[in-house]
Amino acid sequence: MTTAPRLDQVFDLDALLSDEEREWQQRARAFAQERILPIIEEDFEQRHFRSELVRELGEQGFLGMHLQGYGCAGAGAVSYGLVCLELEAADSGWRTFVSVQGSLAMSAIHKYGSEEQKQRWLPGMAKGDLIGCFALTEPQGGSDPAAMTTTARRDGDEWVLDGAKRWIGLASLADVAVVWARVDDPSGGFGQGGSAVRGFLVPTSAAGFTATPIDGKLSMRASVQCDIDLDAVRLPADAILPGASGLSGPFGCLNEARYGIVWGAMGAARSCFEAALARSTEREVFGKPIGANQLTQAKLADMMLELEKGILLALHLGRLKERGVLTPAQVSAGKLNSVREALEIAHQARTILGGDGITSAFPVMRHAANLESVRTYEGTDEIHQLILGRALTGLAAF
Repeated sequence: MTTAPRLDQVFDLDALLSDEEREWQQRARAFAQERILPIIEEDFEQRHFRSELVRELGEQGFLGMHLQGYGCAGAGAVSYGLVCLELEAADSGWRTFVSVQGSLAMSAIHKYGSEEQKQRWLPGMAKGDLIGCFALTEPQGGSDPAAMTTTARRDGDEWVLDGAKRWIGLASLADVAVVWARVDDPSGGFGQGGSAVRGFLVPTSAAGFTATPIDGKLSMRASVQCDIDLDAVRLPADAILPGASGLSGPFGCLNEARYGIVWGAMGAARSCFEAALARSTEREVFGKPIGANQLTQAKLADMMLELEKGILLALHLGRLKERGVLTPAQVSAGKLNSVREALEIAHQARTILGGDGITSAFPVMRHAANLESVRTYEGTDEIHQLILGRALTGLAAF
């Protein structure tokens, strides 16, 4: 029986990484293989989120690892991307957790919060002692946040929030929710008339805050997404994030999460590819391994090309991010490509695995199901196509 070659024998990506980046990657790979892979199929089947791993992720330094100070690791963008890749190679739900906690909730506080807010929340979130969520998407749809209906109004020295959010990761587990709401400000008290979208830090213990896990999911089953109801939630005046006004606030966080997806989806793709590659040398049909057939080799070659191109694109975007010149359009190109190609790799891998490919003996169907969620959140394919179209033509077609 032949031995399947390692992927890096065909394409040497390690040569493009620093020692520190490889160390972060190996740490994440070890965690994924030792702590997630042994239990993920059961957790996916049982729709169970293994919350005891949260503090372990904090101990590894993965939570908010790209942020500076407040107990965060201050790692580079490529290091963070490699951690996302390795975690999603185990399961998209765990990369999603790291993204929601670090790239969305913690980034919002780090970018836009007061010093008091940062000191209150970030150190505990970095350790995994506290969990945050990011409440932007609403029930009528997530692609048009400008149509937001959740509102915040002043009542004396307090804010009062009313509205609803949907598909909010971790909300039922969170200690704090970053809630985006429309504030009517006819007095121009924020330096602008009319209304503006503002962010608020809402302790989930606040009266009127209710988070309900969404049931019936066929994707992301080892993760938690929720509906949120905000019924006259009263907050002190200093609950507002002072540094964010308008949709540029939440969009600044979304681009952080989208960047992690560029890498993460390639982790899911790699897992599917490796399963198909190994099986191609082990499964014999018509007296020889199926990998000895031309059609199977053509599939494997095409899968490998798209996987490596996707990782190289992620690496390029990471280097741009580290230089501070990464644009939203470039992030959209990466997110669109990575998830689309990861799904195609998963589908091709399933064909090589034959009927066994639909069972939990292989991770492919689980990854494919999860990637359908990843394809939708943080911007659908269509939204990213329109972002790129606007960049190309200078014309908005939303």
